Amino acid sequence: MKDIQISIREDLKQKPDQDHLEFGQHFTDHMFLFDYNSEQGWHDPRIVPYGPIVLEPAAMVLHYGQAVFEGMKAFNTNNGNVLLFRPQKNMERLNQSNRRLEIPEIDEEFILHAIQTLINVDKEWIPSGKGTSLYIRPFIIATEPCLGVRAAHNYQLLVILSPVGAYYSEGLEPVKINVESSYSRAVRGGLGTAKAAGNYAASIKAQTEAKEAGYSQVLWLDALERKYVEEVGSMNIFFKINGTVITPELNGSILAGVTRDSIIELLTNWGITVEERRISMDEIYQAHKDHTLEEVFGTGTAAVISPVGELFWDDRQIIINDGCIGELSQQLYDTITGIQTGMVPDTLQWTVQV
Repeated sequence: MKDIQISIREDLKQKPDQDHLEFGQHFTDHMFLFDYNSEQGWHDPRIVPYGPIVLEPAAMVLHYGQAVFEGMKAFNTNNGNVLLFRPQKNMERLNQSNRRLEIPEIDEEFILHAIQTLINVDKEWIPSGKGTSLYIRPFIIATEPCLGVRAAHNYQLLVILSPVGAYYSEGLEPVKINVESSYSRAVRGGLGTAKAAGNYAASIKAQTEAKEAGYSQVLWLDALERKYVEEVGSMNIFFKINGTVITPELNGSILAGVTRDSIIELLTNWGITVEERRISMDEIYQAHKDHTLEEVFGTGTAAVISPVGELFWDDRQIIINDGCIGELSQQLYDTITGIQTGMVPDTLQWTVQV
């Protein structure tokens, strides 16, 4: 395993107030860098003071969008340990994204080691308040200076850390979501299965319009028929209808969420029927009219579980569970966050100690 060079900054930054952490607004003292070129492969792993990076104006990421990323979290436990939640799944997905965008694959074990090393360097930044964590953002960009539509020959992998509170300002209060019918985010065969920067750029217009209308997020429909549910902008989504939990199947345009996978495994272990299949807004609206739409919730690393209190679709307002968090949503949130923070026994061996 390669040696990681570590340069500790002398002028440590002031840490933010743990009681007023906004998501993704504060960054720790250090970051990890790792370079790639076609002659040397991945080389020169190092931890350096957090700061600006230098790119040439012709860097290919700026023109052709070769950029992928991941989202992970580290958690303080009451006994002083630091835990990661299923980090190998994030490393596997990062390589899946790399393959789709023709970016050289990484050594998953080494990058996880590098992340753990960086966390140890900046472990004083890990918040300990309820609902807080240290968000981990690994990302890879094409750095070769060239104006030509092809895979780059040079890349840089970076990891930055950010102490965070709740992803949504509502916290665990149910959010309102607009069902998008005008714009499309991804299509089968496109980039929907990759955690690529371009996917998120494609969602910004609809997200802005939804926020202006008073909604926290956008629920995307399939790009062909605009009929079947796919995912929320930053989350996978689940519907509890008449006792059965339904989530859209991974059809080639939906990101395979780590939290999504964890929820399915938990529900199955609890004896709750889970269906991964196509589900249309017509079916959801009919369940609403039949009073069998019991709960709706999103899942993702950032929010963990985000209960949905309202869907707005085709000028129709769908209120779920009187706008209150459902019993299952609460149970899932308590279980996942309990495992992440060491408060609930990790019988599924999902956590990794830093």
